Amino acid sequence: MTKGQIYKIHSDFYYINADNKLFECKLREVLKKQKQKVLVGDFVDFENGAITSVYPRKNSIPRPSVANIDQVIIISAVKEPELSFEQLNRYIAFANYHNIPTVLCFNKNDLSDDDKTIEKVFSIYEPLGFDVLFTSATEGYGIEEFKNILSNKTSVLCGSSGVGKSSLISAVSGLNLKTKSVSDKTGRGTHTTRHCEIINLGNNSKIVDTPGFSNLKFDFILPNDLDELFPEIAKYKSMCKYQNCLHVNETDCAVKANLGKIDLSRYESYVSFLEEAKSYKEKIKYRGTKTETTQKYTHNKVSVKISSGKREGARNTKRQSLYKDYENERID
Repeated sequence: MTKGQIYKIHSDFYYINADNKLFECKLREVLKKQKQKVLVGDFVDFENGAITSVYPRKNSIPRPSVANIDQVIIISAVKEPELSFEQLNRYIAFANYHNIPTVLCFNKNDLSDDDKTIEKVFSIYEPLGFDVLFTSATEGYGIEEFKNILSNKTSVLCGSSGVGKSSLISAVSGLNLKTKSVSDKTGRGTHTTRHCEIINLGNNSKIVDTPGFSNLKFDFILPNDLDELFPEIAKYKSMCKYQNCLHVNETDCAVKANLGKIDLSRYESYVSFLEEAKSYKEKIKYRGTKTETTQKYTHNKVSVKISSGKREGARNTKRQSLYKDYENERID
């Protein structure tokens, strides 16, 4: 039995790094029956080309689907594509929801002469406690600082397509990853990374390269919980007159009373995400969400849980066997 870490998943194959060697494995049938979810970043035991067990995770995020990470580095472009504060706030809120430390990296700094954008970034996000980094993968600007942030950590790089994630990884790893330019027609990037994959930089530093994501939605959280993902809004919620205040149309709202202390783009992002959370609430309002688990735990061991239908069938078979034995004894 060998322990390793999932570095890449492609189709039904899992590529596991153990002692700096890559092994191609499949998931053992019993784990499939248990519907065991395996993510890039998971630590597993394997033998004879089959994964036999998955270790408990210290954390995970569903989009992109990765586990056991130390920090999320959100990559944005200063220009090409144009910086979207709403998209940036979306990524930040997702990382905040999963309680994972976040670093903000703004790439393609060489393409912009507009100091106002840089000043705005610092004025919004430094007071919120974020580490803010400006880089240019093409000119090498900020690359050493970027390497220091990656040191001794497993970092997930996420951001929209075309912001330069692959170029930054190439700059710090020496690899020549495939890149594409931003579309002149749409002003948006095109996907070059097709799946999540861990890239080992040495010295216990790893990067999880991920596809670009632009369709993340708050389709998992209720409206009254959304403000907790915005610390500058959450700190005023206890002062609101109504406990279920959503900080939009309510009277005596402490958040609205302090809007001068909250950046407008952050508040506008909150209101936009709130509509998505409301749609989610309506969607689940009349729908039961409880599902029966397919696993059971006995003496700290995981086994497949038999469905009620199969369990009843087994009981009927047992009764028939008992009746048959009883009739045979009477005949004898």
